[in-house]
Amino acid sequence: MTAYMDHKDLANETIDATRAKEIADGVHGVLDRIARAESAAGRAPGSVKLLAATKTRDVGEIMAAIDAGVRLIGENRPQEVAVKAAGLRRQCAERGFALGVDDPDGGDGALALGEQDTSHAVERIPFHLIGQLQSNKIGKVLPVVNTIESVDSIELAEKIARRAAMHGITVGVLLEVNESGEASKSGCDPAHAIMLAQRIGTLDGLELQGLMTIGAHVDDERTIRRGFAHLRKTRDQILDAGAPGTEHCTELSMGMTHDMELAIEEGSTIVRVGTAIFGERAFI
Repeated sequence: MTAYMDHKDLANETIDATRAKEIADGVHGVLDRIARAESAAGRAPGSVKLLAATKTRDVGEIMAAIDAGVRLIGENRPQEVAVKAAGLRRQCAERGFALGVDDPDGGDGALALGEQDTSHAVERIPFHLIGQLQSNKIGKVLPVVNTIESVDSIELAEKIARRAAMHGITVGVLLEVNESGEASKSGCDPAHAIMLAQRIGTLDGLELQGLMTIGAHVDDERTIRRGFAHLRKTRDQILDAGAPGTEHCTELSMGMTHDMELAIEEGSTIVRVGTAIFGERAFI
């Protein structure tokens, strides 16, 4: 168990009005930033999705973000997915939403991935894993999350595919690419990204939905932009090659609180934002 989980009850579902307003203000501020960046880049309104990065945030805080307009959430650690999933599903269901993939026990009445609800429309809030995933933790996130953004090897992809087959589900994946080349960051070598994407596209139980990267941790705007632009070029090359199973590789998950405007200018379709919504984390 991660150390901070001994000090904070991440399953807590209560939140006071002041904290809820802080989070709502954060969400609205980020949505405004996204809209301005889309306009400045000449992109269509709504072309960039906001993913709320919810590491160390409890159920009550996450629901405050959803109440403020967030429609996509992402967890860094499988342990947190396991702790929060039941409360988030219950709270979402009370608001008329379905979260992530179906509860395998049918507890939330949500639809299975790909099913159509013939009685009434249910808005589904996708649930992503955005942090590193060790193979022995795959069972903690499936079948809960819709998409795993941190797939960086064919070996991990194959293990996820096998587990998806056991559950009878299709799991979305993004190939994580280490565009900055920093040793501290995960992700595959950019030189191998196209080949890996094409191999992932052949695996049953997975849908290759796009690419993900973390921007370079530097002050030089040109360096940050270069990484984002290269990821976009790689995505375009994958689509242009037309290999089987790569036709849905359209997403570019890139950009965070400090560099989302640059990422949007360079083609991001998903920005992963935590601090600007929830404030600085008390735990790492």
